[in-house]
Amino acid sequence: MAQKITAIKLQKKNPNRVNIYLDEEFGFGLSKIIAARLSIGQELTQEEIQDLLNQDEKEVAYQRALHFLSFRIRSEKEVRDNLTKHGTSPQAITSVIERLKELKLINDFEFAKSWVENRNTFHPRSKLALSVELRQKGISEEIIQHVVSQINDEEMAYQLAQKQSRKYIHEDWPVFRKKLTAYLARKGFNYGTISPIVQKVWTETYQNNHETAT
Repeated sequence: MAQKITAIKLQKKNPNRVNIYLDEEFGFGLSKIIAARLSIGQELTQEEIQDLLNQDEKEVAYQRALHFLSFRIRSEKEVRDNLTKHGTSPQAITSVIERLKELKLINDFEFAKSWVENRNTFHPRSKLALSVELRQKGISEEIIQHVVSQINDEEMAYQLAQKQSRKYIHEDWPVFRKKLTAYLARKGFNYGTISPIVQKVWTETYQNNHETAT
């Protein structure tokens, strides 16, 4: 049985939404953009009402995703997880993700490149550590392998070790080795990479200190 729209009123707390009244009684709320094609006197069947509510859920989810993306670039999984957290249906999430991809607002390859570049600039770590982080973000193995392929673990570990070793310059060898090894391990480097680099940096540090003293 169809119901007639008897009023369309702007919501007081949210000017981007309206309340739809059917047969003089409150029926449901809608985003203004979805309600734009409705008019007073128009009759709606239950199927049409459900279709409007489905469209509204997608629009609300889309706006929520845009807000989420406004802070920083996100992976597809991050957007999906955020929408799921807010109770969005799987159908609406799929629709929103497709829309965002078409608009190039989410792109896992670009996300992964940006993530690696940011890490290398501010919080360097090993290829393994970066790969683990990207998997947690839902990035595919193919993309991960591509974006970490240019990273040289030995070079990265050496640069980090040189910088960090300044804090241990007055330590003896056992303490120096223990602290620097632990530091590089936290960055995700394996022992095979760490051990020779710690020895190399210790030798360089000892020589520099000896030359300075003499």
